[in-house]
Amino acid sequence: MIAQISGILAHKVAGEVVVDVGGIGYQVFIPLNVFYKLPELGASVSLHIYTHLREDALQLFGFHEQGEKQVFLQLTNVTGIGPKLALNILSGIPADDLARAVKDGDHLRLVAIPGVGKKLAERMIVELRDKFATMQVSPTETFIHDRGSQLAQDAVSALVNLGYRRNEVEKNVRDSMQSGKPTLEEVIKEVLRRMSR
Repeated sequence: MIAQISGILAHKVAGEVVVDVGGIGYQVFIPLNVFYKLPELGASVSLHIYTHLREDALQLFGFHEQGEKQVFLQLTNVTGIGPKLALNILSGIPADDLARAVKDGDHLRLVAIPGVGKKLAERMIVELRDKFATMQVSPTETFIHDRGSQLAQDAVSALVNLGYRRNEVEKNVRDSMQSGKPTLEEVIKEVLRRMSR
């Protein structure tokens, strides 16, 4: 069973990558939030892997964080959700937001995800609420809330309202706040500079 792959990023498109490990290219299916965090082609990359074995295929699904992989695995345990649908769900909502929506019983947030209808949303809440209640999903959520940072939340909110993707914004806000105590304006300017590269 393949649990992790580290190598050179040989190819990337939305939904999948090829990682070159010692001359062998592994095709790995990924959610969109993983795609947006990938380095440039030719750079080193490391992904947590779920190996899905079927009669006619062996498929690899990749994640940056162990927490994302755990949410994915919990999703595949829900009746009617296979690996591809689980991946589509995580492409439509970050893992920590999904866990929070399930824990809160937020039907509206869940049915807003492409591929999730009312019945599936209800099933996810019933089958996953207790499991997500004890799960630590993502360091991003911890950063945004535990740092006591209204500034970080304001910056993320402003940038998401400008049309940027939350996953990408949160990572860049976190990185831009590492040095000193910047103002809201400085954080937003720095994040825009980073994301325009």
